[in-house]
Parts: sequence; structure tokens; C-alpha cells
Amino acid sequence: MDTVSPSSAPTGSAASSPAGRRDLTPTEFASTVTAITAAFGDPTRRDIFLFAHASDDGVTAAETAKHFDLHANVARHHLDKLASGGYLVVEMAKPSGGVGRPSKRYTTTDDQVHLEVDVRQDDILVALLGRALKMLPADVAEEMAEEVGLEYGKAMAETLEPSSTHRSFQGALHAIADALSAHGFAARAEHADEDEELQIVAEHCPFGDAVVEHPVICAVDRGIVKGMLAHMIGSTPGADTASSLAQGDDVCVTHVSL
Repeated sequence: MDTVSPSSAPTGSAASSPAGRRDLTPTEFASTVTAITAAFGDPTRRDIFLFAHASDDGVTAAETAKHFDLHANVARHHLDKLASGGYLVVEMAKPSGGVGRPSKRYTTTDDQVHLEVDVRQDDILVALLGRALKMLPADVAEEMAEEVGLEYGKAMAETLEPSSTHRSFQGALHAIADALSAHGFAARAEHADEDEELQIVAEHCPFGDAVVEHPVICAVDRGIVKGMLAHMIGSTPGADTASSLAQGDDVCVTHVSL
């Protein structure tokens, strides 16, 4: 399989990777670009990230709004977008004096500024999972795969929305798409055709070739979406796999409904 070096080589010379860094496959490269673009494609969001990075104890949406002369909801949207991509960590901070509603504080995940997204396929583990699931009856294997995804999705959402179930259904789906992109799915949230039903569309699959041999692994994706939504909106939605790269479709599509 062709690979793409994470660093650009001069014209006319062979591309090489720095010591300890492997080349990216085309899928990993596309997923990485999608994840970084989703987080930092907006210039205001880039400035907000640097603002949060410069603060020792993080920032709130109100502080960010005041600093950049934004509406608080706009500031919160940018901060949540960065948190969904894994660039900021959300904590609930009690107001001074302990009176009033706790506010979210957004802090950076690293002392250094990194724009690199480490997209890993974990081929051996995925292949092992696929073989283990193949030994089970199809319905049992799919239920187990979705359950694993459900628990993992709840854990992912906890890092974005600690002790919070206030996000709207549509807003939660967009946050989930950002989080999935950071994990290599190159995902987006959109309406299903002209219907009111919403869906998550993923253009890439981080599970690699193993999912083609073991399509039941697709149930993990569906479970992740359900688990994240369950945490964010306070109820478990319905979700079904409408199309899948593993089945030869152009994209993976998960329909979601309340």
C-alpha cells in the first residue's frame, strides 16, 4: 500500500520519515487532514486555542467571549469544537463561594502546541477482535460489538461533557462527528436527504482491512454514536447502519433518531 510521509520532502528527493515516525497510509493522511481542518480551519478558533493554551488554569466561555468580543454562545461553540477534537479538556468548576451553577473550564491537553493527530489503526487488535467475534453467533457478536462501542462512546463523551446533559440533539451530533474525525473516521453530521432524520457520515474507517473481513465490527461505530449521545442528551437514541465501507459502499452512514 502506498504511504504518505508526514513531513514534506524537497522536490526531486525521496520522502523520508523522521526517526521513530512511520509513514501514513492515504486513509490515515486524509483522516488526519480532516481532523485538523475541523478543529483549526477557522482563524478565530485558532486564536481561541492559543488563548486557552496561554492560561495556566484554563478559560471559560464567558472569559473567551469578553477577550474576543464574541457572543458567549459563539465562544462556547468554538471551545466545544476544540474539545471534541481532543485539543481541550473540559472540567466543571464551581463558582467562587460555592454558590451558583458550575461553569465549564477549558484547558489544553499539553504544555506544548501540537498540530499533529495520531491516527492509529491498531490492526492486530482489530483483527483479533474480528476473529473472536466470528466464533460467536452473528446476533450475539453484533450485540457485543455494539455494547463495546456504547461503553467507549460514553467514556469519550465524558471527556467532552463532564456531568452535563444540556446539549441539543443536533449540536451533540456535530460534536460526535468532530470526535470521530479525531479518531480517524473523517466524519460529519448532516440531514438524511431532505428528511428530518439526522445521520453521521464517515468517509474513512480507522479499523483498516479487518473490518472488510469482519463487517460485524461496524457495530462498534454504531455503539460509539449511541453511547456519546446517551451521555450528551440524557437518553439513548436509536441508530442503524445505513451503509458501510466494509460492504462496498462509498461511505459509512449511521442514521440516528430519538
